[in-house]
Amino acid sequence: MLKVEGLTIRFRNAPHPVVDGVGFSIGGGQSVALVGESGSGKTLTCRSILGILPRGATVTGGSILFGHGAEAVDLLRLPPSGLRDIRGSRISMIFQEPMSALSPLHTIGDQTMEVLRLHGNCNRTSARDRCLAMFERVGFPDPVRAFRSYPFQLSGGLRQRAMIAMAMVARPQLLIADEPTTALDVTLQAQVLALIKELQGETGMAVLLVTHDLGVVANMADAVVVMRAGRVMESGACADVLGRPLHGYTRKLMAAAPSIPEMVCAEGSGAVHDPILEFHGVAKTYERGTVRIHALAGVDLSVGRGETLAIVGESGSGKTTLARLAMLAERPDPGGRLLFRASAGEPPLDLLSAAGPELTAYRRRAQMVFQDPYASLSPRMSVGEIIAEPLAIHGVCGRGEGRERVRALMAQVGLDPAWANRYPHAFSGGQRQRIGIARALALDPQLLICDEPTSALDVSVQAQVLDLLESIKQRLGLSLMFISHDLAVVARLADRVAVMRAGRVMEEAPPAILFSAPLHPYTRALIAASPEPDVNRPIDVATVALGAGRPDLWPEPFRPTLDGAPPPLVEAAPGHFVRRAA
Repeated sequence: MLKVEGLTIRFRNAPHPVVDGVGFSIGGGQSVALVGESGSGKTLTCRSILGILPRGATVTGGSILFGHGAEAVDLLRLPPSGLRDIRGSRISMIFQEPMSALSPLHTIGDQTMEVLRLHGNCNRTSARDRCLAMFERVGFPDPVRAFRSYPFQLSGGLRQRAMIAMAMVARPQLLIADEPTTALDVTLQAQVLALIKELQGETGMAVLLVTHDLGVVANMADAVVVMRAGRVMESGACADVLGRPLHGYTRKLMAAAPSIPEMVCAEGSGAVHDPILEFHGVAKTYERGTVRIHALAGVDLSVGRGETLAIVGESGSGKTTLARLAMLAERPDPGGRLLFRASAGEPPLDLLSAAGPELTAYRRRAQMVFQDPYASLSPRMSVGEIIAEPLAIHGVCGRGEGRERVRALMAQVGLDPAWANRYPHAFSGGQRQRIGIARALALDPQLLICDEPTSALDVSVQAQVLDLLESIKQRLGLSLMFISHDLAVVARLADRVAVMRAGRVMEEAPPAILFSAPLHPYTRALIAASPEPDVNRPIDVATVALGAGRPDLWPEPFRPTLDGAPPPLVEAAPGHFVRRAA
């Protein structure tokens, strides 16, 4: 179906090619995954197939044959009109970011019908009928409403489903999926991957999957091509490459890939004997016009001194709102309590009534590592200035002592102190996150709140940052409140795990208990949806669909009452709490 040979791509004035001699082939009905870290050339390779390379990039060598036998054509030699005939009809692409790929000025229906009007030889009525049928096929709960909606009116998951419908409506022979699930929650990712496989089985199309997630590869691909710095490091059958990697780089990727069974911590009691931070009945409601959004609803949690409490859940579960309340960036609704104990045994400080020196002292003792290492650092400040800023704000030390402190902090997080005068744009994503960690450590905090600190990083860089956080915690005796949607990452770091959904804690337990014997259907769905880099452990789609569905369809003890109230959070076993009828 597709044969790429010796593909070489250069940017104008660049000393080296960004894609260098890449080759692979895909048969009809086969799935091939391009795997590698950011900057490895995966997306450029795919864009060259469609002839949509960015400005300044040029194919300088190789061939891309599409079709069977004597009917195969070299896409690199086709004129623009020939490529237009193939794009959208015989080859379609699902782009990584739907909001960038979809037009904000046209409805989802009009954009999908355009594919058929350009390539399907059908009138508006038949095109509309085919679009609605595809919308229903990809899982829109209300296809007619989706047809009339603009992209901004849909959630991220529904926008991604719209992209899949748009790519599939003309029944292409080859589907290119560029990180199709990166922006999705884990349960929705599992359903989207299952949908692509199901459609592939029905139509016999070939799939070229671009991803950095080896768990997704194990669940989707027949063959794997591992890329690094524009070159192919290793390729072969998925079971062989993932199960018996030969190249050192592939082995490094496999070693860094998070996996729940291998990372579960030793079993603990789950009890918190010395809490440093406590939430009691904390709620948060946002009002948008006449709409009231309950981001948190009576949360009771505590972070133990020297422990890592992981808070997991999907988008909208209330995780980041909880972190913002802990940092006092927002105030909760009246009635809840937020307590902090600087030392064991001393009376707690009520943070919601604290002011003056007490509040200033807390802000020194609690620091935050943010999700996006690109947006959380000022581009106008040098790294040294960024790390020293908290010292200056709190008047901790003079300028000379501050410079020495910055150098020590940079060395502590694995950065060369000689880089202090450089600016953030000169650093990689992992290095920027280390800068953010150094800034958070500047005031010698007791509590570190980490909001998705590795979600924007490649898998090997993610492993390095997790190792750094764990070593810092052990060396400095820190308490960590670690927020994530990735259960495999959490299993590596946490002493206790709280699973949140719709502003409430669904289940709480040590990771060894939670991952081996989960009680709540939503927790089971999250675990079942986590893709493992093992072809022998596929995603359990049935469990995902049950737990991620409507609460009124959960098994009886976990359902809301007839008036819509959730069941209470009860202690099912020592240290193991679950929301179900007593």
